[in-house]
Amino acid sequence: MFIDTHLHIIDRSALPYPWLSGAPALDHDFLYETYATEARRCGITTVLHMEVDVDPAAMQAETDHVAGIAKKQGGLIAGAIVSCRPEEEGFAAYLERQKADPFVKGFRRVLHVVADDVSEGALFRENIRRMSGSGLTFDLCTLPHQASRVTALVDLAPDVPFVLDHCGVPDIRSDAFQPWKAGLSEIARRPNVVCKVSGVVAYADAKTWTAETLQPYLEHVIASFGWDRVVWGSDWPVCTLGGGLSTWVAATHAMLSGSSEAERSKLLFANAQRLWSL
Repeated sequence: MFIDTHLHIIDRSALPYPWLSGAPALDHDFLYETYATEARRCGITTVLHMEVDVDPAAMQAETDHVAGIAKKQGGLIAGAIVSCRPEEEGFAAYLERQKADPFVKGFRRVLHVVADDVSEGALFRENIRRMSGSGLTFDLCTLPHQASRVTALVDLAPDVPFVLDHCGVPDIRSDAFQPWKAGLSEIARRPNVVCKVSGVVAYADAKTWTAETLQPYLEHVIASFGWDRVVWGSDWPVCTLGGGLSTWVAATHAMLSGSSEAERSKLLFANAQRLWSL
């Protein structure tokens, strides 16, 4: 049993994705039906959709589009992590609207695609604190050099549950383990942060990586966060850059072969069930 906490649906006929023009390998439609067929074969039973950085004017349209897909009989999607702009004045009203929608489980603002000082703005930080008590999570998608900014943001809102995407995006391809390791350890000292073990195959050499390549990264995540503060995600379709969904699921099983059933259950589904009330 897997809960996939990180699925992206890309439907260019329904929504605008400005960034895709600069990512030709992903500048295609990646539709729910394609994902669901493979996901069911892999044992994935429940899914959270992750926002795909649509044009800001289409943020609500993306949530509505995914909710429509989720309503289909037999659908896997149980909720969504939606896009937001905490640096803007309209966030407070936006937050109230999303709190009223049980389909919305959290927010994400990708921080490695904007200037580093965006998350340091007074309004951004005020709005992150505003999330306290909302029951919503905030996903952090950052690069290793931004670890100090992550900790500063997390420390501002100790009552907000944060989720660090993709193990903190290590540069596995360049074997840059040490710079990533120190930052991850420091982030993990904050008890309100959960680490998402998601799609790291996209950051390894697509032609040469093996489960053994990824193992040290997973081991350090577990050593830092423990089994109670980790969740699993596919990062489909980004994971197709490193082999695809089935390959990432197989690598996950291989890396967990020495762990107990209770430990595997926490990473693969139990922690996600608790965090997002799935």
